[in-house]
Amino acid sequence: MVDYDPAWPAVFEQLRARTWPAVSDFATGIEHVGSTAVPGLAAKPIIDMCVVVASEADVARAIERLAPLGYRHLGNLDVEGREAFARPPDLPEHNMYVCLTGGLGLENQLAVRDYLRAHPEAAREYGELKRRLAKEFPDDIESYVFGKTDLVMSILRQAGLRADQLEAIERVNRRG
Repeated sequence: MVDYDPAWPAVFEQLRARTWPAVSDFATGIEHVGSTAVPGLAAKPIIDMCVVVASEADVARAIERLAPLGYRHLGNLDVEGREAFARPPDLPEHNMYVCLTGGLGLENQLAVRDYLRAHPEAAREYGELKRRLAKEFPDDIESYVFGKTDLVMSILRQAGLRADQLEAIERVNRRG
């Protein structure tokens, strides 16, 4: 966990610029999500990005188009509507996803990002919690993630996610 780095948006833009030509004929955009997308928020220095597509057919096309760029498809990793990829080793640290428009895998990330951007006090509280959990569980990612769950669910409720969306997220968290 490190302090916010104002270079993170530029790193995202470099990665986006490299990726966009491969998917621009069908993707609706590439979103910078996760903690590095929230100014001032402490984060692991790993950029999270989602190629946003409108259909399952476009998901398959994105998987095909990202492969020549060096991305290895990992599946959905138990998050419906979001496909994960291993990054090429020669690029900056980042997580690449392909997400369906309107899917929970995207809506969850956008809701948290946008809420924290609009509510700096919540972002500060979230950053403090992440730092405490990172110290408490340096080698236990499951406990780290579980420790964030209550606050993240509160943010999602305040951000206006529907009850069915919140229930789906809670089901995934109980499985994890």
